[in-house]
Amino acid sequence: MSTLPSYAIGSAHLHGSDLVRSIPLLPRNIVLGFLTGYRAVISPLYGDVCAYYPSCSAYAVGAVQQHGAVKGAALSAWRILRCNPWTKGGVDDVRPHDHFRYDLTARGFVVPSRKD
Repeated sequence: MSTLPSYAIGSAHLHGSDLVRSIPLLPRNIVLGFLTGYRAVISPLYGDVCAYYPSCSAYAVGAVQQHGAVKGAALSAWRILRCNPWTKGGVDDVRPHDHFRYDLTARGFVVPSRKD
């Protein structure tokens, strides 16, 4: 399993007082949980075969973190379609969301940002 890029890892924690504020983030974090499982179980079976950096699964994590479950899944699908034996490959980072207002945990999950 390839490592996640530094922009996909944070140091925030989910606090009990933020549970209600984190409800809108639930679909995003469910998809991130699925991707974490995929990266732990299935991705090591393939090895490092992606022509791009970060790998397609790491790109999917960053896309879902930054853009949400629906748009992140669409960006990830487009990336997978571009990843084929005839591509040049190279560095292809996720374009950050212009108004990203959340924090990331050490495992890459999205939590509401705290002001304190």
